[in-house]
Amino acid sequence: MNKSSINNYFHSLFDIKEEVVGKITETFSPFELKANEVVLHKDEISTKTYFLEKGYARSFILNEDNEEITTNIYVAPCFVNDFLSFFRQQPAKETYQTITACSFWETGLENVQHNFHNIPEFREFSRLLFVLNYYNIHDRLIEMASQKASTRYFNLMKKHPDIFQHVPLKVIASYLGIKDSSLSRIRRDIHKM
Repeated sequence: MNKSSINNYFHSLFDIKEEVVGKITETFSPFELKANEVVLHKDEISTKTYFLEKGYARSFILNEDNEEITTNIYVAPCFVNDFLSFFRQQPAKETYQTITACSFWETGLENVQHNFHNIPEFREFSRLLFVLNYYNIHDRLIEMASQKASTRYFNLMKKHPDIFQHVPLKVIASYLGIKDSSLSRIRRDIHKM
């Protein structure tokens, strides 16, 4: 089992010794899912945390009209989880689902708690991960409240141009907070320019 992807992710966030990363990731085990498979259901309590090694996933909710609203798109490599559900052992408020075929690594809450109590570097990594997640959520909240749909589209294109090759436009439109027809119009306008 080659854990280079997950190990490299730890190294990308801060300076950490290889043997410490090895200790942290020794309990992670691999699994794969096909496209459109659920990783975590809404109202389910998360007992594992998932590292997305390859592929694209998303989280979504159903609105009052029973339409799927994509709340996040996950691009490997990254952690995918409802952290509140995982750490507080409460029901998840979103469904987490693969968009493409995905390769994951997973570990359970007991292993994570053990690492918290026994590996100081893991505590630092977790702190950085929470700050990074908070920053991304906060940044997205401000974008949604202050920017036009076309600006949000351009920002997504800049950050993750690969998303447009792997993620259905319907999912992207939902993530941007617009209808499919509005996304088509924005894309048409860009091509005219």
